[in-house]
Amino acid sequence: MKVCIAEKPSVAREIASVLGANSKHDGYYEGNGYAVTYTFGHLCTLKEPNDYKPHWKSWDLNNLPMLPEHFETKVTKDAGIQKQFKIIRQLFDKAEVVINCGDAGQEGELIQRWVLNQANYKGKVERLWISSLTTEAIKEGFNNLKPSTDYDNLYYAGFSRAIGDWLLGMNATRLYTLKHGGYKQVLSVGRVQTPTLAMLVDRFKEIENFKPQPYWELQTLYRETLFSYEEGRFLKVEDGEKLANIVKEHDFEIVSTTKKAGNEYAPKLFDLTGLQVYCNTKFGFSADETLKIVQKLYEQKVVTYPRVDTTFLPSDVYPKVPGILKNLTKYDTLTKPLDGKKLKKTKKVFDDSKVTDHHAIIPTGQQMNLQYNQQQVYDIIVRRFIAVFYPDCKVSNTTVIGKAETVKFKTTGKEILEKGWRAVFDTSTTLSNQKSKESGILPTFKKGEKGPHEPSFLEKQTKPPKQYTEASLLRAMETAGKKVDDDELRELMKENGIGRPSTRANIIETLFRRKYIKRNKKQVIPTVTGIQLIDTIQNEMLKSAELTGKWEKQLKDIEKGTFSAGSFIKQMKQMVDQLVYDVRSETRKANISAVNNKPAEAAKKKVVVKAIGITSEVCPKCKKGTIRKGKSAYGCSEFNKTCDFVVPFIFKSKTISEKQFIRLFQKGSTVNLKGFKVNNISVEGLLRFDDGFKLKLEPKKGKVQVKPTSEENSCPKCKKGIILKGKSAYGCSEYKAGCDFRFSFDEIRKKAKGQPLTKELVFKIFRGV
Repeated sequence: MKVCIAEKPSVAREIASVLGANSKHDGYYEGNGYAVTYTFGHLCTLKEPNDYKPHWKSWDLNNLPMLPEHFETKVTKDAGIQKQFKIIRQLFDKAEVVINCGDAGQEGELIQRWVLNQANYKGKVERLWISSLTTEAIKEGFNNLKPSTDYDNLYYAGFSRAIGDWLLGMNATRLYTLKHGGYKQVLSVGRVQTPTLAMLVDRFKEIENFKPQPYWELQTLYRETLFSYEEGRFLKVEDGEKLANIVKEHDFEIVSTTKKAGNEYAPKLFDLTGLQVYCNTKFGFSADETLKIVQKLYEQKVVTYPRVDTTFLPSDVYPKVPGILKNLTKYDTLTKPLDGKKLKKTKKVFDDSKVTDHHAIIPTGQQMNLQYNQQQVYDIIVRRFIAVFYPDCKVSNTTVIGKAETVKFKTTGKEILEKGWRAVFDTSTTLSNQKSKESGILPTFKKGEKGPHEPSFLEKQTKPPKQYTEASLLRAMETAGKKVDDDELRELMKENGIGRPSTRANIIETLFRRKYIKRNKKQVIPTVTGIQLIDTIQNEMLKSAELTGKWEKQLKDIEKGTFSAGSFIKQMKQMVDQLVYDVRSETRKANISAVNNKPAEAAKKKVVVKAIGITSEVCPKCKKGTIRKGKSAYGCSEFNKTCDFVVPFIFKSKTISEKQFIRLFQKGSTVNLKGFKVNNISVEGLLRFDDGFKLKLEPKKGKVQVKPTSEENSCPKCKKGIILKGKSAYGCSEYKAGCDFRFSFDEIRKKAKGQPLTKELVFKIFRGV
């Protein structure tokens, strides 16, 4: 009898159906000379510390490091799993050959090999290796079964990964918990999760410590088109003011226009990380949600194997493409333009050297009714697949150079000439509609033309980097923390990414579960506990995404047979041994705890009400206390002890909402608010903290053009508002209250009669002098 062992009951059922093993038994299917059984994921696991030495059960610094000489597995204690393992072992005893039908990847190989070893099976083993669960793929796979030994290196890589995670996770978690953990606080440390957390903490601190630097931009508006100073921004205001003064005295002249035709290529096919990034950005799905959805789509036979790290297809898929496209009947409006044509085959899609065990995620051609979230993910996989066979998008990139006197300005734009593959993603009805929405088409400029323009010299500030989202965090894990926007370069760096595509979502979820990170809308930010843990870990190797990426490279080399599993495990043991020595030698104890309840307080069984809203915020000044609400102000819980932080409810005659204070604490500023009173004048602006953590008002830039205390700035009509400069005219700040005073730039130029437009002249014109 041939015994097939799959990773899930649902997969076993599909395989049994294809093989004709239609008789259902407890724990397996039988028929046509086959028995098809299954695991439930990890039936076996690595032994726990106390399985090797009983005294290792105790969490004691003196027991560290724990370095078993040989690593062994055991069956998980769950009664259902124990029962299923017994059924599998009995089937193995009758088998003439066992066919490993586990998921065709490193984890699938490891799961099934552990079961085979635990059952002490010594007979012949063959491997089913397929990329989809369609009947055609399963039949083809059974017609091309491989010797199990072809995948020995894949198993060694998986086993090495599991041992490395055990060595570092078991030892480092106990080490830091015993050395630095507070009351009932386990400090979980892992080979991949800790450098991932460190990336989040580093970014959070970079933003928190960011000091905005001023810079100035010289721009001008000519024929409704914004031109920028060709040589970029100014770091000194005086440098820019000199040129600004020259520019405003002269008309604007077009120096040159250049149009360059170009091609835009279709987006790459999806690997798992790319799909997770897309779905997080477009649909707000977490990485874990996307993985579960696409795994379900795979099990429903509508897409190929999803846990992949390549965006390419092998050449042998090319002959199958017309059949797949033909079967996508729900997309026939998109596939019809490809009918009867020779489908293009480029290295950007088909590259055997970029494909190892599996290819990019593509549709199988089978269709079925899907749930809404599943349909969203399936739809973008299908559209990406169809798009790579469409023509390139033809564009015209336009650059226009202009000048005022000798000061040169530049603007650029893009015009879509032929949509090509963009038609696959286009929901607009006409090409002109698409152009107006997306292309940023410039007016037609002619060399030598001149005319009036509206120059502006604006002060701006440098901005901090953005907090991570799940999408950007996944990309950072893929490139070991290095910022890479280019698809080709990212492809080259994948070998040194941290974690695997199939495990990154779980790593992020683990950090959430352990309360080391939290969500702030789409942002992913570290908690106080997460920050404290990274601050406490002095060993840079534990926090280094780059080093963890090198370990991942070594594991891939084990899979290729170019690096030894023994060397990897020996290296990990040496690192753990040194880590234990270093941390035990530390004299400081961090006493990290996610809860502040002391044992005595817990004994009183008080009901602890979870703080919500502003009272759950940490004091921005001392970072130790929390925010408390008083009669007229918010303050730190450590007020009159170690901290003097306090902010009033009302600032400059405006009541600030709790929501805006929370934003100020979390992001460093409120949004722009109206209603502040400065010298009895209404001012719009945002609140920040000064260096002493007192409130300061930052008026909205570009609105108030002159000092509000000057009488000459008051509106000549209502005498209440002040003069503001808009895009094409000056007007009164009280326009919402009914004042309709307005003076266009064109009117001012006419009345100036060629005189330089100084501030004094403009205000004389306002008053009809």
